[in-house]
Amino acid sequence: MNATTARAVRYDKYGGTDVLYVADVPMPVPPAGEVVVEVRAAGINPGESAIRSGAFHDRASSDFPSGQGSDLAGVVTAVGEGVTDFAVGDEVLGYSWRRSSHATHVAVPAGQLIRKPAEIDWPVAGCLYMVAATGYAAVRAVAAGPGDTVAVSAAAGGIGSFVIQLLRVRGARVMGIASPANAEWLTEHGATPVPYGDGLADRLTAAAPDGIDAFIDLFGPEYVQLAVDLGIPRDRIETIISFAKAKELGTKAEGSGDASTREVMAEVAGLVASGEIEIPIAATYPLDEVAEAFDRLDRRHTRGKIVLIP
Repeated sequence: MNATTARAVRYDKYGGTDVLYVADVPMPVPPAGEVVVEVRAAGINPGESAIRSGAFHDRASSDFPSGQGSDLAGVVTAVGEGVTDFAVGDEVLGYSWRRSSHATHVAVPAGQLIRKPAEIDWPVAGCLYMVAATGYAAVRAVAAGPGDTVAVSAAAGGIGSFVIQLLRVRGARVMGIASPANAEWLTEHGATPVPYGDGLADRLTAAAPDGIDAFIDLFGPEYVQLAVDLGIPRDRIETIISFAKAKELGTKAEGSGDASTREVMAEVAGLVASGEIEIPIAATYPLDEVAEAFDRLDRRHTRGKIVLIP
C-alpha cells in the first residue's frame, strides 16, 4: 500500500463468507463536509452477514463490487472543505452508512463522528456505534426504567451484553436469556440468567413471579411470539431483527437508524469511558482474515463483539 492506495473488504456476489476478499482501492479523498479516517478498528455485525447473503435484498440491496462495514474508529488523515470539528491527527469513532468501514481508510461525513475518549481502547471504540445505536434504540423503545422487569434474548451477545448493562443503568431488573455458559458473566453484570431452550416460558415466570414488563428480542421471531404469549403489552415488546414477526404481531422493531446521532454516541461513550458499561471484546482479527471473523460471528455463540484491526 502507498499514499494513493488503500485496502478494503469487497464481495462481487451474494453468498457466504467465501465471497469476501480484500482488494487494493484508490485512497479516498474527502469531499466537502467529510474527513478521511485511517481505520484502527472496525466492528462486524450480524446485519452485514444478512446483507452479504442476500437475505435483505428487498430492504438493503448490494451494488457490486460491494464494500461492507459501518462501525469504525481511527485517526483523521485528511479534512474536506468546510469541516471545522476535526483536524488531521484527531482520534475519532463513529459510523459509515456506505458499507465501507472494513478498510484501512474511509471517507466519512464529519457529522457521523465524535472524538474518541482516551479511556476507550481501539477495539471497543471501533465497535461502539452499532452497539450504542441499536441497544439504545431498543431500550428506549420499551421505555424501560426504575422498577421495570425486562427480559432480553441473546443477552450475552454483542448487542445483548450492552443492552443488559444499559437497562441496569436505567434502574431496571433484567432477565438475561442465554446459554448456561454465560450465567456467571450475566450475574456479574447485574442480570438474572435464564437458560434458553425448552421450558423457557416456565423458567421466566419462575424467575419473575411478579411479571415481566417488557421484552427485548435480539435473536429471532420465536422470542417475539414468546413475549406475546407471556402477556407482555405489545407496545413494550421490541425486536431488532424479526421485522416480519413484529409487523404480524404489532410489536416494535426499532433499530440503529432510530438512534444514530452524535448525542447518543457521546452519551454511550461517556458511560463506557467512566466504566459504568463494559463492551466485551470476544476476538480481534486482521483485515485479511475477515472471512474467518464472520465465520465465528455466524455461529452465534460469541460473548461480546468481534472486531477487525486493519
